Amino acid sequence: MANGRLTDRKDGLWARIKRIALTDVGALMRGLNADDLERMERVLIEADFGVAATVELTQALEDEVRRGRLKTEADLKEALQSRLAGMLDGADHPGELARAGEGPTVILLVGVNGTGKTTTAAKLASRLQREGRKVLLAAADTYRAGAVAQLQVWASRLGIPCVAGAPGGDPAAVAFDAIDAAVSRGLDTVIVDTAGRLHTQEGLMEELRKLVRVIGRRLPGAPHETLLVLDGTVGQNAVQQGRLFTEAVAPTGIVVTKLDGSARGGAVTALRRELNLPIRFIGLGESLDALEPFDAKRFAEHLLAETA
Repeated sequence: MANGRLTDRKDGLWARIKRIALTDVGALMRGLNADDLERMERVLIEADFGVAATVELTQALEDEVRRGRLKTEADLKEALQSRLAGMLDGADHPGELARAGEGPTVILLVGVNGTGKTTTAAKLASRLQREGRKVLLAAADTYRAGAVAQLQVWASRLGIPCVAGAPGGDPAAVAFDAIDAAVSRGLDTVIVDTAGRLHTQEGLMEELRKLVRVIGRRLPGAPHETLLVLDGTVGQNAVQQGRLFTEAVAPTGIVVTKLDGSARGGAVTALRRELNLPIRFIGLGESLDALEPFDAKRFAEHLLAETA
Protein backbone atom coordinates (compact mmCIF):
# COMPACT_ATOMS: atom_id res chain seq x y z
CA MET A 1 0.00 0.00 0.00
CA ALA A 2 1.25 3.45 -0.84
CA ASN A 3 4.07 3.94 1.66
CA GLY A 4 2.12 1.96 4.23
CA ARG A 5 -0.39 4.73 4.72
CA LEU A 6 -3.15 2.35 5.73
CA THR A 7 -1.29 1.71 8.98
CA ASP A 8 -1.20 5.42 9.83
CA ARG A 9 -3.36 5.09 12.91
CA LYS A 10 -2.86 5.19 16.66
CA ASP A 11 -4.09 1.70 17.43
CA GLY A 12 -4.13 -1.06 14.84
CA LEU A 13 -6.93 -3.61 14.62
CA TRP A 14 -4.78 -6.49 15.86
CA ALA A 15 -3.61 -4.45 18.85
CA ARG A 16 -7.24 -3.80 19.75
CA ILE A 17 -8.17 -7.45 19.38
CA LYS A 18 -5.35 -8.42 21.74
CA ARG A 19 -6.09 -5.66 24.21
CA ILE A 20 -9.85 -6.07 24.33
CA ALA A 21 -10.74 -9.53 23.07
CA LEU A 22 -7.80 -11.60 24.31
CA THR A 23 -7.39 -10.22 27.80
CA ASP A 24 -6.86 -13.75 29.14
CA VAL A 25 -3.47 -15.06 27.99
CA GLY A 26 -4.80 -18.59 28.24
CA ALA A 27 -7.79 -17.96 25.99
CA LEU A 28 -6.37 -19.86 23.04
CA MET A 29 -5.11 -22.79 25.11
CA ARG A 30 -8.48 -23.39 26.78
CA GLY A 31 -10.49 -22.39 23.70
CA LEU A 32 -12.29 -19.12 23.05
CA ASN A 33 -15.34 -18.84 25.27
CA ALA A 34 -18.51 -16.80 24.81
CA ASP A 35 -17.04 -13.73 26.51
CA ASP A 36 -13.89 -13.85 24.34
CA LEU A 37 -15.97 -14.11 21.17
CA GLU A 38 -18.31 -11.34 22.26
CA ARG A 39 -15.37 -9.01 22.86
CA MET A 40 -13.82 -9.90 19.50
CA GLU A 41 -17.15 -9.33 17.75
CA ARG A 42 -17.40 -5.90 19.39
CA VAL A 43 -13.93 -4.94 18.12
CA LEU A 44 -14.80 -6.03 14.58
CA ILE A 45 -18.18 -4.29 14.59
CA GLU A 46 -16.53 -1.07 15.80
CA ALA A 47 -14.09 -1.40 12.89
CA ASP A 48 -17.08 -1.46 10.49
CA PHE A 49 -16.89 -5.09 9.43
CA GLY A 50 -20.65 -5.38 9.72
CA VAL A 51 -22.59 -8.16 11.42
CA ALA A 52 -22.44 -10.78 8.66
CA ALA A 53 -18.68 -10.56 8.10
CA THR A 54 -18.04 -10.38 11.84
CA VAL A 55 -20.05 -13.54 12.55
CA GLU A 56 -18.36 -15.38 9.69
CA LEU A 57 -14.91 -14.44 10.97
CA THR A 58 -15.49 -15.23 14.64
CA GLN A 59 -17.23 -18.54 13.95
CA ALA A 60 -14.40 -19.64 11.64
CA LEU A 61 -11.80 -18.75 14.27
CA GLU A 62 -13.77 -20.50 17.03
CA ASP A 63 -13.88 -23.67 14.92
CA GLU A 64 -10.13 -23.52 14.34
CA VAL A 65 -9.44 -23.06 18.05
CA ARG A 66 -11.69 -25.98 19.00
CA ARG A 67 -9.84 -28.22 16.56
CA GLY A 68 -6.58 -27.31 18.23
CA ARG A 69 -5.16 -25.57 15.17
CA LEU A 70 -4.65 -22.18 16.83
CA LYS A 71 -2.48 -22.30 19.93
CA THR A 72 -0.67 -18.97 19.90
CA GLU A 73 -1.42 -15.34 19.14
CA ALA A 74 0.65 -15.70 15.97
CA ASP A 75 -1.52 -18.63 14.88
CA LEU A 76 -4.67 -16.61 15.48
CA LYS A 77 -3.37 -13.57 13.64
CA GLU A 78 -2.28 -15.66 10.65
CA ALA A 79 -5.64 -17.42 10.52
CA LEU A 80 -7.57 -14.15 10.76
CA GLN A 81 -5.40 -12.60 8.07
CA SER A 82 -5.86 -15.57 5.76
CA ARG A 83 -9.61 -15.61 6.30
CA LEU A 84 -9.84 -11.87 5.64
CA ALA A 85 -7.83 -12.15 2.44
CA GLY A 86 -10.13 -14.91 1.24
CA MET A 87 -13.23 -12.85 1.99
CA LEU A 88 -11.78 -9.78 0.25
CA ASP A 89 -10.50 -11.52 -2.87
CA GLY A 90 -12.71 -10.96 -5.89
CA ALA A 91 -10.77 -10.26 -9.08
CA ASP A 92 -7.60 -11.79 -10.51
CA HIS A 93 -6.40 -8.47 -11.91
CA PRO A 94 -8.49 -5.72 -10.28
CA GLY A 95 -6.52 -2.86 -11.83
CA GLU A 96 -7.02 -4.08 -15.40
CA LEU A 97 -10.02 -2.26 -16.84
CA ALA A 98 -11.98 -3.38 -19.87
CA ARG A 99 -11.07 -2.25 -23.36
CA ALA A 100 -13.64 -2.01 -26.10
CA GLY A 101 -13.09 -4.15 -29.16
CA GLU A 102 -14.12 -1.25 -31.37
CA GLY A 103 -14.51 2.44 -30.62
CA PRO A 104 -13.75 4.12 -27.30
CA THR A 105 -14.03 2.36 -23.96
CA VAL A 106 -16.59 4.00 -21.69
CA ILE A 107 -16.04 3.94 -17.92
CA LEU A 108 -18.92 5.16 -15.76
CA LEU A 109 -18.39 6.34 -12.18
CA VAL A 110 -21.43 6.28 -9.88
CA GLY A 111 -22.00 6.99 -6.19
CA VAL A 112 -23.32 9.63 -3.82
CA ASN A 113 -21.88 13.12 -3.62
CA GLY A 114 -18.99 13.42 -1.22
CA THR A 115 -17.46 10.02 -1.89
CA GLY A 116 -14.69 11.44 -4.06
CA LYS A 117 -16.14 10.48 -7.46
CA THR A 118 -14.79 13.49 -9.33
CA THR A 119 -11.31 13.18 -7.86
CA THR A 120 -11.40 9.45 -8.60
CA ALA A 121 -12.25 10.23 -12.23
CA ALA A 122 -9.11 12.37 -12.44
CA LYS A 123 -6.96 9.76 -10.69
CA LEU A 124 -8.26 7.08 -13.01
CA ALA A 125 -7.59 9.28 -16.05
CA SER A 126 -4.04 9.86 -14.85
CA ARG A 127 -3.50 6.14 -14.31
CA LEU A 128 -4.83 5.24 -17.76
CA GLN A 129 -2.70 7.98 -19.32
CA ARG A 130 0.38 6.33 -17.83
CA GLU A 131 -0.76 3.08 -19.43
CA GLY A 132 -0.77 4.83 -22.81
CA ARG A 133 -4.47 5.41 -23.19
CA LYS A 134 -5.92 8.56 -24.76
CA VAL A 135 -8.53 9.75 -22.29
CA LEU A 136 -11.45 12.16 -22.37
CA LEU A 137 -13.39 13.23 -19.27
CA ALA A 138 -17.16 13.79 -19.31
CA ALA A 139 -18.64 16.09 -16.65
CA ALA A 140 -22.12 14.55 -16.45
CA ASP A 141 -22.79 15.79 -12.91
CA THR A 142 -24.59 18.75 -14.44
CA TYR A 143 -26.50 19.66 -11.26
CA ARG A 144 -23.40 20.55 -9.29
CA ALA A 145 -21.41 23.38 -10.85
CA GLY A 146 -18.52 22.67 -8.51
CA ALA A 147 -18.13 19.15 -9.85
CA VAL A 148 -18.00 20.37 -13.46
CA ALA A 149 -15.45 23.07 -12.63
CA GLN A 150 -13.36 20.64 -10.59
CA LEU A 151 -13.27 18.10 -13.41
CA GLN A 152 -12.32 20.80 -15.92
CA VAL A 153 -9.42 21.87 -13.68
CA TRP A 154 -8.21 18.29 -13.41
CA ALA A 155 -8.50 17.85 -17.18
CA SER A 156 -6.43 20.99 -17.73
CA ARG A 157 -3.73 19.72 -15.36
CA LEU A 158 -3.64 16.39 -17.13
CA GLY A 159 -3.69 17.95 -20.58
CA ILE A 160 -6.75 16.02 -21.70
CA PRO A 161 -10.14 17.17 -23.08
CA CYS A 162 -13.25 17.51 -20.93
CA VAL A 163 -16.78 17.62 -22.31
CA ALA A 164 -19.35 19.49 -20.20
CA GLY A 165 -22.91 20.67 -20.75
CA ALA A 166 -25.01 23.55 -19.52
CA PRO A 167 -25.64 23.74 -15.76
CA GLY A 168 -28.71 21.67 -14.93
CA GLY A 169 -28.68 20.12 -18.41
CA ASP A 170 -29.27 16.52 -19.41
CA PRO A 171 -26.43 14.28 -18.11
CA ALA A 172 -27.16 11.69 -20.78
CA ALA A 173 -26.61 14.31 -23.49
CA VAL A 174 -23.21 15.13 -22.01
CA ALA A 175 -22.21 11.46 -22.10
CA PHE A 176 -23.50 11.14 -25.68
CA ASP A 177 -21.53 14.21 -26.79
CA ALA A 178 -18.43 12.95 -24.99
CA ILE A 179 -18.50 9.67 -26.90
CA ASP A 180 -18.99 11.61 -30.15
CA ALA A 181 -15.98 13.77 -29.28
CA ALA A 182 -13.84 10.75 -28.46
CA VAL A 183 -14.73 9.08 -31.75
CA SER A 184 -14.03 12.19 -33.80
CA ARG A 185 -10.69 12.82 -32.05
CA GLY A 186 -9.52 9.22 -32.16
CA LEU A 187 -9.46 8.85 -28.37
CA ASP A 188 -9.80 5.41 -26.83
CA THR A 189 -11.28 6.02 -23.36
CA VAL A 190 -14.14 8.12 -21.96
CA ILE A 191 -14.53 8.48 -18.19
CA VAL A 192 -18.00 9.72 -17.21
CA ASP A 193 -18.48 11.45 -13.85
CA THR A 194 -22.14 11.28 -12.77
CA ALA A 195 -24.44 12.99 -10.29
CA GLY A 196 -24.75 11.53 -6.81
CA ARG A 197 -27.10 13.84 -4.99
CA LEU A 198 -30.25 12.53 -3.29
CA HIS A 199 -29.29 8.89 -3.69
CA THR A 200 -32.40 7.76 -1.81
CA GLN A 201 -34.75 9.30 -4.36
CA GLU A 202 -35.91 7.28 -7.32
CA GLY A 203 -35.48 10.27 -9.65
CA LEU A 204 -31.69 10.07 -9.54
CA MET A 205 -31.67 6.32 -10.04
CA GLU A 206 -33.95 6.62 -13.06
CA GLU A 207 -31.63 9.28 -14.42
CA LEU A 208 -28.70 6.87 -14.10
CA ARG A 209 -30.69 4.16 -15.88
CA LYS A 210 -31.40 6.62 -18.69
CA LEU A 211 -27.72 7.55 -18.86
CA VAL A 212 -26.76 3.89 -19.26
CA ARG A 213 -29.41 3.39 -21.97
CA VAL A 214 -28.25 6.43 -23.96
CA ILE A 215 -24.60 5.39 -23.72
CA GLY A 216 -25.53 1.90 -24.91
CA ARG A 217 -27.50 3.27 -27.87
CA ARG A 218 -24.62 5.52 -28.91
CA LEU A 219 -22.04 2.79 -28.49
CA PRO A 220 -23.30 -0.80 -28.31
CA GLY A 221 -21.72 -2.68 -25.42
CA ALA A 222 -21.02 0.48 -23.42
CA PRO A 223 -20.50 1.30 -20.63
CA HIS A 224 -17.71 -1.24 -20.51
CA GLU A 225 -17.02 -0.59 -16.83
CA THR A 226 -19.32 0.84 -14.18
CA LEU A 227 -17.38 1.58 -11.01
CA LEU A 228 -19.25 2.24 -7.79
CA VAL A 229 -17.33 4.82 -5.71
CA LEU A 230 -17.90 4.47 -1.96
CA ASP A 231 -16.45 6.29 1.04
CA GLY A 232 -14.65 3.79 3.28
CA THR A 233 -15.05 5.95 6.38
CA VAL A 234 -18.86 5.85 6.59
CA GLY A 235 -19.15 2.18 7.51
CA GLN A 236 -22.48 0.48 6.98
CA ASN A 237 -23.87 3.59 5.27
CA ALA A 238 -21.59 2.71 2.35
CA VAL A 239 -23.17 -0.75 2.17
CA GLN A 240 -26.67 0.78 2.05
CA GLN A 241 -25.60 3.24 -0.64
CA GLY A 242 -24.06 0.41 -2.62
CA ARG A 243 -27.25 -1.63 -2.54
CA LEU A 244 -29.28 1.28 -3.91
CA PHE A 245 -26.91 1.86 -6.81
CA THR A 246 -26.68 -1.83 -7.71
CA GLU A 247 -30.47 -1.80 -8.08
CA ALA A 248 -30.22 1.00 -10.65
CA VAL A 249 -27.12 0.05 -12.62
CA ALA A 250 -24.89 -3.01 -12.97
CA PRO A 251 -21.54 -2.15 -11.36
CA THR A 252 -18.51 -4.12 -12.46
CA GLY A 253 -16.57 -3.25 -9.32
CA ILE A 254 -16.05 -0.93 -6.37
CA VAL A 255 -13.61 1.90 -5.69
CA VAL A 256 -13.23 2.55 -1.96
CA THR A 257 -11.99 6.05 -1.16
CA LYS A 258 -10.66 7.96 1.86
CA LEU A 259 -8.78 5.05 3.38
CA ASP A 260 -5.62 7.01 4.16
CA GLY A 261 -5.09 6.98 7.90
CA SER A 262 -8.46 5.35 8.59
CA ALA A 263 -8.80 2.85 11.42
CA ARG A 264 -12.14 1.69 10.05
CA GLY A 265 -10.96 -0.31 7.04
CA GLY A 266 -13.26 -3.16 7.98
CA ALA A 267 -15.89 -1.45 5.83
CA VAL A 268 -14.04 -2.80 2.80
CA THR A 269 -14.70 -6.34 4.00
CA ALA A 270 -18.37 -5.54 4.58
CA LEU A 271 -18.70 -4.01 1.11
CA ARG A 272 -17.07 -6.98 -0.59
CA ARG A 273 -19.23 -9.48 1.27
CA GLU A 274 -22.56 -7.67 1.22
CA LEU A 275 -22.49 -6.37 -2.36
CA ASN A 276 -20.70 -9.36 -3.91
CA LEU A 277 -18.69 -7.06 -6.16
CA PRO A 278 -14.90 -7.06 -6.56
CA ILE A 279 -12.95 -4.22 -5.00
CA ARG A 280 -11.07 -2.78 -7.98
CA PHE A 281 -9.22 0.22 -6.52
CA ILE A 282 -8.67 1.96 -3.20
CA GLY A 283 -8.04 5.67 -2.72
CA LEU A 284 -5.26 6.52 -0.26
CA GLY A 285 -4.98 10.28 -0.56
CA GLU A 286 -5.63 13.33 -2.71
CA SER A 287 -2.71 13.18 -5.14
CA LEU A 288 -3.22 11.86 -8.66
CA ASP A 289 -1.14 8.76 -7.99
CA ALA A 290 -3.06 7.87 -4.81
CA LEU A 291 -5.29 5.28 -6.47
CA GLU A 292 -4.08 1.70 -6.19
CA PRO A 293 -5.37 -1.59 -7.57
CA PHE A 294 -6.79 -3.59 -4.70
CA ASP A 295 -4.63 -6.42 -3.34
CA ALA A 296 -6.64 -8.55 -0.89
CA LYS A 297 -3.63 -10.18 0.79
CA ARG A 298 -1.74 -6.92 1.27
CA PHE A 299 -4.85 -5.15 2.50
CA ALA A 300 -5.48 -7.86 5.10
CA GLU A 301 -1.86 -7.57 6.26
CA HIS A 302 -2.13 -3.81 6.67
CA LEU A 303 -5.52 -4.04 8.30
CA LEU A 304 -4.03 -6.30 10.96
CA ALA A 305 -0.89 -4.24 11.50
CA GLU A 306 -0.24 -4.13 15.23
CA THR A 307 1.06 -0.58 15.51
CA ALA A 308 0.63 2.70 13.67
